[in-house]
Amino acid sequence: MAPDVHQSPPEPDGSPGREEAEDADGPKGAEGPEGPEGSEPATTGSGKRRRSLRLTLPGCWGALLLACLSFTPSLLPRGGVLQGLICGISAAIGYGLGVIAAYVWRAFADREARDASRRSWQVLLVCAIVLFGLAFAFGQYWQHEIRELMGVTDYDVLTTIACPFVAALVFWLLLLAGRGLRRLYRWLARHLRRWIGPRAAGVVGWVVVAALAWSVISGVLLAGFVNATNEAFSLRDTETPEGVHQPTSALRSGGPGSLVPWDTLGYQGRAFTGTGPTAPEIGAFTHRPAQEPVRAYAGLATADDTEARAERAVADLLRAGGFERANLLVMTTTGSGWVDPAAVDTFEYLGDGDVATVALQYSYLPSWLSYLVDQSKARQAGRELFDAVYDVWSKLPQDQRPRLFVAGESLGSFGGETAFSGEYDLRNRTAGTLFAGPPNFNTLFREFSDHRDPGSPEIEPVYQQGRTVRFTDDPTTGITPEGAPWDGTRVLYLMHPSDPIVWWSPSLALSEPDWIGEAPGGDVLEGMFWIPFVTFWQVTADLPFSTGVPDGHGHTYKAAYVDGWNAVMRPSGFTPQDLDRLRDIIQPPEN
Repeated sequence: MAPDVHQSPPEPDGSPGREEAEDADGPKGAEGPEGPEGSEPATTGSGKRRRSLRLTLPGCWGALLLACLSFTPSLLPRGGVLQGLICGISAAIGYGLGVIAAYVWRAFADREARDASRRSWQVLLVCAIVLFGLAFAFGQYWQHEIRELMGVTDYDVLTTIACPFVAALVFWLLLLAGRGLRRLYRWLARHLRRWIGPRAAGVVGWVVVAALAWSVISGVLLAGFVNATNEAFSLRDTETPEGVHQPTSALRSGGPGSLVPWDTLGYQGRAFTGTGPTAPEIGAFTHRPAQEPVRAYAGLATADDTEARAERAVADLLRAGGFERANLLVMTTTGSGWVDPAAVDTFEYLGDGDVATVALQYSYLPSWLSYLVDQSKARQAGRELFDAVYDVWSKLPQDQRPRLFVAGESLGSFGGETAFSGEYDLRNRTAGTLFAGPPNFNTLFREFSDHRDPGSPEIEPVYQQGRTVRFTDDPTTGITPEGAPWDGTRVLYLMHPSDPIVWWSPSLALSEPDWIGEAPGGDVLEGMFWIPFVTFWQVTADLPFSTGVPDGHGHTYKAAYVDGWNAVMRPSGFTPQDLDRLRDIIQPPEN
């Protein structure tokens, strides 16, 4: 928290509180905040408590401004508690910016801080009531508009009412935390002045406190949270999903003759190999003979390291005859080993069951947490698995090789990309690729998007006239550029304009991205605009709830896999009516 300025609300008797001026002031020249001797004014316990609750006028104006701006629309609809959290964080940021701005202005004006008058506080109070009320009302209107765009009907009046109270609580907690750090800095600087000069003591004090705070947050709080979560999900990994049973088919890992024991597959691995369409179910859809699909998988307990797990999964794929199928899919999982059933089921239906899929687990953590801390594991898993498959596949006679496909959703797309150096590598070593909801830090995704053809928007870029790589938010309405040749290998990215995982980036805090400045997508409000700091926290808050919206919005990709795989695989014999029926199978309509 930046140093406060000498401005505070008046005491009950109308006179400004000078204690706040002493407590809140920033460094004064070379003498430090406590004067030449580093002594603090004597105060009673109640006086210290009053000081800790006081606010500065510039800080309050900054807090009010950013709190009001936090109600501007973001990507997804949000409840009152979440909006209160964002409002409180934004207000705390605004308070700090207001204090810093006042301190810098005083430094250039070369004057001391002045106490704010009673009238100044009265003006602030009136403006706060009016502006916050208007922002809150507009915020509810914008939230209604976003819910309308996405077909969300849930609305909780109680959490909406709770929003301002949640915001106030979060703001005070952050403010008190900042002032606690400031007091720690003053204590440290006062002791350092015994050995070094006051200016050096101030600088060293801030550096030490900042480093200490960062160490506690990243090394203690975050690491402890990650470790606790990892332990909790490692226990869940020993369970089996309800309704899932060990396969009786030798075509599945964990089944008869498998090189991968059932109890080593993990929770998501058992869900993957223990479910999926059968040959009769596929034949009932295609109205022609179908085969039983092959599914191979390796869990964290299957082998000690990623390379060994990849080799075991590929060995089991080879045993089950996966390299003898017409189509072979390398699927990079997300987080705890989850594979979206919609992606693989669709691939199996459109391939008449003459397909094989291989995947492996690289973490116990859920996808959103792996997204933050397990990126290196996802990268290694995607590369090791594809290389192991490609090593066997490339040694087969050309007329006996299956068509080799790659797919991944979210962090799985990040891992899947790492096996390739660029567009030509994808084109030369695969028959097709389908990535859904790519995180903004994906290397190839960023390369293709940043170097898109002039005039194409970031939400649907065109790269090299769409000769290999294309993007779409809804493949049922066509894939840009329509009418242009799309020969050979096809690489397709599915990405919704309202998907925060696609658009979240630390750079949102200080720079406006193209996707906000350009025309919005079909499920994003036109009123959304970029605000420094505020937009970053809004999109950050959308991340954990990105899948809590209807299919076709946010980070929910289900029915889109039907037309996406149809475009990439180019199977024969399927009519538009067949694709409609398959969409209903993959994502049954709600009653």
